[in-house]
Amino acid sequence: MLIDVVFEDPRWETAGLSALADAAAAAVIDHLDLTPPFGDGFEISLLACDDARIAVLNSDFRDKPTPTNVLSWPSEERAAEDAGSDPLPPDDPELGDIAIAYETCTREADEQGKEFSTHVSHLLVHGVLHLLGYDHIDDKDAALMEGLEVEILGKMNISNPYEE
Repeated sequence: MLIDVVFEDPRWETAGLSALADAAAAAVIDHLDLTPPFGDGFEISLLACDDARIAVLNSDFRDKPTPTNVLSWPSEERAAEDAGSDPLPPDDPELGDIAIAYETCTREADEQGKEFSTHVSHLLVHGVLHLLGYDHIDDKDAALMEGLEVEILGKMNISNPYEE
């Protein structure tokens, strides 16, 4: 797995984002038992940014001019045809791009009483699943995606993020 991290906000380097991203992506790929095409590893580009930058991206791509925790852009459409079904495995090693915002992640972790690294790991698992074609627009898709997140995080010794 190759994760190319672009650090726009140096606080992410101090927080150990590269190691968290490597662990989260590997956990997703292992759990789904995916084999990279052509024998090469999968590739993800990760933008480690702040709230101001992610607000611009959220506005540009989702018409929501506010910060968010994580955004993802799959390199190709991978969604399943039927709600609640797994998407087809990727046939391209390049999975896509993820952006993650430091201030929002910090605020959410504090509000939820979670360790920062635990919350960020969850968001990275979430983002990688989006790159693989999973989403949460439909109730069936949301249940599938959340179930996968809980299973993957459990294997990482992270408790269910959806429990109160």
